[in-house]
Amino acid sequence: MRALLIVLFLAVASFASEERIDIKAQILEKIFSNISIEKTITIWSDNDELLEEFKKSSYLIVTDDCAVATLIVVEEKKSIEDDEDCRDKPIFVLNYELLKDIPESFGAFFWKKGRPNIFIVEPRTELQNIRVSSELDAYKEDKVW
Repeated sequence: MRALLIVLFLAVASFASEERIDIKAQILEKIFSNISIEKTITIWSDNDELLEEFKKSSYLIVTDDCAVATLIVVEEKKSIEDDEDCRDKPIFVLNYELLKDIPESFGAFFWKKGRPNIFIVEPRTELQNIRVSSELDAYKEDKVW
């Protein structure tokens, strides 16, 4: 009986984490569909699971090469620290602290207290010529707190 409960718990935990990546990808896809840069949006991410979810999208174009991407989605700063080809592109981060640490980043999506949070830094979008749809007005901020 105990083994059955453990297997059931692990199955539910595994399913829950997959749903969370799926939900994260859907929210990010909605965000990216409401921004516009000068080129077609081609996304690279250091999160392989997220990249796989993006590949299922009919809207997003995904690449495995950071140098080819026009938009970078970063979960860890070290993934782009040594690569200048990655740092000179618009960067969207998956952790609020990275928004402070990576000045090239223009927005963030992260979970806090079980709820999704979206943060767009308006001066950084203007500096990088990123146009943000009015649908994201509620998430615009003047600075990183």
